[in-house]
Amino acid sequence: MEAAVADSVAVLGAVTDRDWTGVRAGRLEWNCRETAAHVASDLIAYAGQLAGRAQNAYVPFEITLDGTDDGLDPADNPGLLHVITTTGALLAAAVRTTPRSVRAFHPYPFRHANREGFAAMGIAEVLLHTHDMTEGLGVSYEPPAELCEFVLTRIFPRVKPGPAPWPTLLWATGRGELEGREPVSGWRWCNNPVLRSERLDLEGVTPAVAASLALAGDGGFTWAGGAPADGTRVGAGIGVTQYEEGAYHPEWGMYVLVRREDDRAVGAMGFHGAPVDGRVEIGYDLVVEARGNGYATEALRTLSAWALAQDAVHTVVAVVEETNVASQKVVTRAGFTEVSRHENQITYELRA
Repeated sequence: MEAAVADSVAVLGAVTDRDWTGVRAGRLEWNCRETAAHVASDLIAYAGQLAGRAQNAYVPFEITLDGTDDGLDPADNPGLLHVITTTGALLAAAVRTTPRSVRAFHPYPFRHANREGFAAMGIAEVLLHTHDMTEGLGVSYEPPAELCEFVLTRIFPRVKPGPAPWPTLLWATGRGELEGREPVSGWRWCNNPVLRSERLDLEGVTPAVAASLALAGDGGFTWAGGAPADGTRVGAGIGVTQYEEGAYHPEWGMYVLVRREDDRAVGAMGFHGAPVDGRVEIGYDLVVEARGNGYATEALRTLSAWALAQDAVHTVVAVVEETNVASQKVVTRAGFTEVSRHENQITYELRA
């Protein structure tokens, strides 16, 4: 967060002698002063959501710059940048001090976001609106690629990676063109889905988390037993491939199963892809240390019920090896029925 703000302030600081009020910010309806005020407002709002643990709406406050309605002298352009630096620091502090499992209200698309989501949204506000302002002011700006990739891999999971992160982010937000892709006229960023069962949080995996798990990382989780199971890493690798192909749908991907009592990940469960002809296949595994506690059955019931509640699904499928008796017990306890056997595998279905 601080790096994004520092880079923005360095670029805009060189043109504080210009009239920001009389210059439109790129393709926006706002002028550059209004755009700078908007950035500061969003940063402090995101910090407030995390710090206040808001659950159902935005914390009811707003930022007011000197000179807007208080009778004081207007904040000049350097003053605006000082406010952005300050609000950016407050958001960064909120992100650093918020526990991993905390989620606060944000409307798109699942009505919550975690600390990484708010960090990504804050960075996106800074990068994109700095672009808008510099476009209006006629100066060049290109933020560090790693900041753009951070945003893309956390709140733009459906956007296929392009030749470079910055032009891809501009295209994804209707600010630029990419060869071979249609222009974007409307967009929303997408925080990861989370489902709750009796004892677990089923946390949807972002492309960034999938990449970490696929490359022997921990994905930002503390795992019971110290590391995820091999099947989780394989599933994460599939998610990475889907993201690279532009076929990643976060709600139809992998979910990490997190035990709420101690915030430890005990396994993973997810779909093999988006529904096809009303059918979706599900798979799962648990770390050895967490088996025998009913976690898989509990999560399977929750995720299957969610899937069957969607208009696009009427059947959830699970395929289990004939030798995997424990997994067979999981699916049958979750309400699945055996429908066929073929090549040492048993296919189970759960219908709406």
